[in-house]
Amino acid sequence: MRRLFFLMLIALLAGVGVVAIIETDPGYVLVSYGNYTLETSLWVGLLLLFVFTLLVYAVVRLIRRLLAGQSSLVNWFGGRQAQRSSRLTARGLVNYIEGNWSKARQQMLKGVKGNETPLLNYLAAARASDSLNEPDKMREYLGAAEASDSNAIVAVEITEAQIRLAAHDYEQAASILARARRNAGKHPQVLKLLYEAYSGQGDWLNLLELLPELHKHRILPGDDLDKLERECQIRLLSKPQTAEGETGLNYVQGRWQALPAYLKKDSEILQSYLQRLIELEAFEEAEKLTARALKNEWSDQLARLFGLIRGGNPTRQLAQAEAWLVQHDDSAQLKLTLGRLAARNKLWGKARDYFESAYKQQRSSEVCAELGRLLTALGEPGVAAAYYREGLLLRETELPNLPMPDKLLPPGRQSGV
Repeated sequence: MRRLFFLMLIALLAGVGVVAIIETDPGYVLVSYGNYTLETSLWVGLLLLFVFTLLVYAVVRLIRRLLAGQSSLVNWFGGRQAQRSSRLTARGLVNYIEGNWSKARQQMLKGVKGNETPLLNYLAAARASDSLNEPDKMREYLGAAEASDSNAIVAVEITEAQIRLAAHDYEQAASILARARRNAGKHPQVLKLLYEAYSGQGDWLNLLELLPELHKHRILPGDDLDKLERECQIRLLSKPQTAEGETGLNYVQGRWQALPAYLKKDSEILQSYLQRLIELEAFEEAEKLTARALKNEWSDQLARLFGLIRGGNPTRQLAQAEAWLVQHDDSAQLKLTLGRLAARNKLWGKARDYFESAYKQQRSSEVCAELGRLLTALGEPGVAAAYYREGLLLRETELPNLPMPDKLLPPGRQSGV
């Protein structure tokens, strides 16, 4: 209360002082502009100046408020458009997942308006167009996606490659991904898709060259990478690269020499190499390599291949195989080989004995065929036919169960006569 009293007293004294000053000397102000003049006292002039300043301030503030209101209105409309775009995009994704391709594409394209990042909308529209079997539309929307974001070129290429892979167009997918393979560290998905494309193509050479990056970026588990490397090498060794003759042999030998030492010891890879040497009639090298491999580690499959080698000295081959029989008498594949080598030496009785011994240990269509062929040539067609028949039945393992007659009856009895 006292503070208010003192403030009022000070204001009253100040007013009295101002009035005293005005009465003592009111001052004089003259403003002239063209033919117009304004005369007033100093104090009235100061009051008018103060009022004019307040008016200017009020007008400026009003204009700023109007402009701010217009901006808020624009932002309000823009916000509503963005919300609508988000809702359409979300609905489009739901319909895409549910397989409603046409509706999904329509909503995705409508969701582009008001969307600052329409890349996802165009990519989904492209996928939906592919599902609708409209390749022209698919390419159109992929182009729109690329144009909408210059930093998303790899994403567009990955999407197109995935579409190609789904259609089993492995060659085109590989071509697209080869362009996208710019920075594997940033885009490891490209490597995974390249692996799928090369595998689908059967492009074993490119797949083999891709292995280090697959390993570096851990695209596949270590065991799967080892299996993949083995398969690539086996496929490349088994592939007739350049028709026949010396060129093909040089290719196979070059691939074998380029193999790491640990892969040369792999039984499947070694078998593939030997098989190709036999096909290319490189019998001398095949014989030496097979004998050396069997000396280091026994393998029934390698023993079988030894019997397919037409070496320059069949007598020596037979003696070598018979030496193995001392320790591997239980190997049916070795006895099959011994039968073939005995036949190559024209030892027909010995060949028959080895084939029959192999048959007793392990019946197979291959052994039956060899026995049938030999017995036919020896003048025993009946026995040979029995072996041929058994071999055929051993090969055809998926015959359906059908009722069979107990025994073969004469034609008259079969008709009920």
